[in-house]
Amino acid sequence: MVIDKMDAAHPLASNGARWQLFTDQVMGGISQGSAVRETVAGRAAIRLRGDVSLENNGGFVQIGLDLAPDGGLLDASGFDGVEIDVRGNAQQYGVHLRTDAVTRPWQSYRQSFVATENWQTLRLPFAAFEPHRLDRPLDAGRLRRVGIVAIGRAFAADVALARLAFYRLI
Repeated sequence: MVIDKMDAAHPLASNGARWQLFTDQVMGGISQGSAVRETVAGRAAIRLRGDVSLENNGGFVQIGLDLAPDGGLLDASGFDGVEIDVRGNAQQYGVHLRTDAVTRPWQSYRQSFVATENWQTLRLPFAAFEPHRLDRPLDAGRLRRVGIVAIGRAFAADVALARLAFYRLI
């Protein structure tokens, strides 16, 4: 199931929802970022760039997408995980999932990856997503939102996403 293959005009995704940029400035931090649609090494992508700062209790920049265009729930229980085509600056990033059980902005289900300097397809199993500040496991049948996040340390973020999908092992 493809969620976005970067074939719609920015900020729209293939599923009809809109990509949004979030930074720690909503909480008083000073990290800065941008999200643009551009061609990166021959592929249409949404590119997150920014400077992550830990000052003022900050520490993140993020692009986020509702998995259903109306902001409702998406049932991905028939799939095994998230598949992304990414390229970056050889830094560690995160995929954060939110369900209807996530009630606070700092809560999510998280898995990290390294965005290498060449395009790569990564499969991130639902079973490997760790609850962050939650006490219940991920329910892939009740997904609401996904984020690609530069978080937790001061660094220059530069990550491009060319495709976002759910995968199923056969």
